[in-house]
Amino acid sequence: MPAPDPIGVLLVDKPGGMTSHDVVARARRALGTRKVGHAGTLDPMATGLLVLGVGGATRLLTFITGLGKTYGATIRLGASTTTDDAEGEPVETADAASLALVDDAAIDAGISRLTGEIAQVPSAVSAIKVDGRRAYERVRAGEEVQLASRRVTVSRFEVVARRRAEGSIELDVEVECSSGTYIRALARDLGRDLGVGGHLTALRRTRIGAFDVADAVAIDEIDASALRSPADAAAAALPVFAVDADRARDLRHGKRLTGLAAALPAPQCAAIDEAGALVGVVAARGDDVRSVMNMPGSA
Repeated sequence: MPAPDPIGVLLVDKPGGMTSHDVVARARRALGTRKVGHAGTLDPMATGLLVLGVGGATRLLTFITGLGKTYGATIRLGASTTTDDAEGEPVETADAASLALVDDAAIDAGISRLTGEIAQVPSAVSAIKVDGRRAYERVRAGEEVQLASRRVTVSRFEVVARRRAEGSIELDVEVECSSGTYIRALARDLGRDLGVGGHLTALRRTRIGAFDVADAVAIDEIDASALRSPADAAAAALPVFAVDADRARDLRHGKRLTGLAAALPAPQCAAIDEAGALVGVVAARGDDVRSVMNMPGSA
């Protein structure tokens, strides 16, 4: 009898030099399944937490992608680049006199202006689609790309170390932000605001919602034993709505739970049955509770 297809959520500590798709490909080979997706891209330069969904648990990725993120990064002030990071070509370089005017107070004030709800223009080499093609593909083809600003929230932007060297100021920072925030753009905008240019030289994602890179496996350690059950992963991403066997059956059959909307602890919840299995994700519809995503089988 063949082994059942793997299902669950996998936390991977992505190394530098690999794309997120490279990590997905490695997981597909290691787990013996094509059904693997990820919740939020990391640039090749970046390291850190990548959340993968495997099998039916790919349905959970929609609810993980939008969670808040935490990053550690290094910003170099004194030069801007075509990609807003160290992989791009230099565009402008500040002179020593301009850099000397950038003191700690000016840096802190610039960071304060980039904290809270802000309008951010994503980097032109982002994965945002423009007329059906990724922005970075258009840039690499020699096109000039103008992206619209979007509202994002930077809840914490903290400098943890500062280093001054000839021709640059380096800042090690920690950032907590909403999904869709570009740390490269923060580096670019801080440097622009200070009049000396800026770009990102290192980036590591440490958290997505309640998922922590400390609990992730290395790329060479991917196997089925590292999979979190759909129920455990859903409970980490969403508030839990406990259901008995009858209500679990009704939800799996597409029925609404009449008059139970007031019992939901949040607008969207993970419905988990008495056996500890994930039934799906539910939401209020009027006074009733309905499924917005059902897990296949009894996983």
